[in-house]
Amino acid sequence: MDYSNPEIPEGINTSKEHPLKEFFILLGGILAVIVVAVVIISFMAEKLAAHIPYSFEKELLSGSELFIDDENPEVVTYLKNLSDKLAAYMELPDDMEITVHYMDDEIENAFATLGGHIYIYRGLMNLLPNENALSMVVAHEMAHIKHRHPVIAMGRGVVIGLFLASIAGFSGDYFVGQIVSDAGIITLLTFNRDQEREADVTALTAVAGHYGHIAGSKDLFDALLKLEKKYPLNPPEFFRTHPLSEKRIEHIRYLSKKNNWSTAGEITNIPDNILNKIREAYD
Repeated sequence: MDYSNPEIPEGINTSKEHPLKEFFILLGGILAVIVVAVVIISFMAEKLAAHIPYSFEKELLSGSELFIDDENPEVVTYLKNLSDKLAAYMELPDDMEITVHYMDDEIENAFATLGGHIYIYRGLMNLLPNENALSMVVAHEMAHIKHRHPVIAMGRGVVIGLFLASIAGFSGDYFVGQIVSDAGIITLLTFNRDQEREADVTALTAVAGHYGHIAGSKDLFDALLKLEKKYPLNPPEFFRTHPLSEKRIEHIRYLSKKNNWSTAGEITNIPDNILNKIREAYD
């Protein structure tokens, strides 16, 4: 058999398109896929939030400057011990750790945010007549963490950001800063009324387990009613999506009957040394 070595025509294995054009076509396709994925994710944000690993959420925020050093270690220790006792009755996931912060400020507020962080303000603690009412506040904010309300409430942007970061393996202060630019944004975090009711139920369950009754829990809402009257036209952020306190008191009565929780029992006072720390700021 004769062997021949024909000459290969020029350009047979090369494209007539410019390499950069092909690159941009490929890049555009990738971006189009990402855009479509983000659009789909945005509509699934609430469901998706529950699937973001809590451990990743906590790791992402571990070095963030959003969480300042607490100003009164004695009060922080007391609040931490209280939260630990309540946690025993809340069936928190094994990897879910609660960090309580005390804010030495007259703001009458408390809130929960990403990574298991809870903030209790001096102004709110000063309104509460006993530890039972304070436990209701702490347990309520812990319940928000348990039900993953913060990551849901932060909206589609954060959910998408955390989701993409978990895939890409990003972490650290810079990325956190892109998601929640400063602590001021986090203080605007609000939950809808269904989430607030869910947190109330979980909190009352923990309080009933810890004390053996829910006496004193209503005192929290009595104090909140006074605040509602104090700010009739411009309520604090704490109240803007919360059910009205009168309705929450009615809900407590309903839950106590439904779950056979006693509304009578020994009231525990906030320790004198803690009260002194709180009130000395007003002297």
